[in-house]
Amino acid sequence: MRLLLDTHILLWALIEPARLSDDLRDKLEDRGHTVLFSAASIWEMSIKAALGRADFRVSPSEIVAAALAVGFEELPVRSLAALAVATLPLHHRDPFDRLLVAQAITEPAHLCTADAALAPYSELVVLM
Repeated sequence: MRLLLDTHILLWALIEPARLSDDLRDKLEDRGHTVLFSAASIWEMSIKAALGRADFRVSPSEIVAAALAVGFEELPVRSLAALAVATLPLHHRDPFDRLLVAQAITEPAHLCTADAALAPYSELVVLM
């Protein structure tokens, strides 16, 4: 199974794994699953870090290093996913989340998220 982690789930998996369900932690540790993180999530983190947001004190470069160290794979933003964003209904307006949904659909991969607003997009969106 291919699992694409949304930005929050990626951060929780690397920094606060206790926030994840036992089921998701088991899936992330299962070598039979490919765990992906999107370049879009790193872009989102980089913007928040550059803005100096008080609620975001994580180094995006350290997140990338940690994700790769545990065996997660980076998913680049492909043009097919970028184009697919235009076809998505406006269930959610956050551009990063919409791109993650499009990536899940075009790759395909199960998008692991805690954001219930993403569920209407596809059966590939899995609430954690």
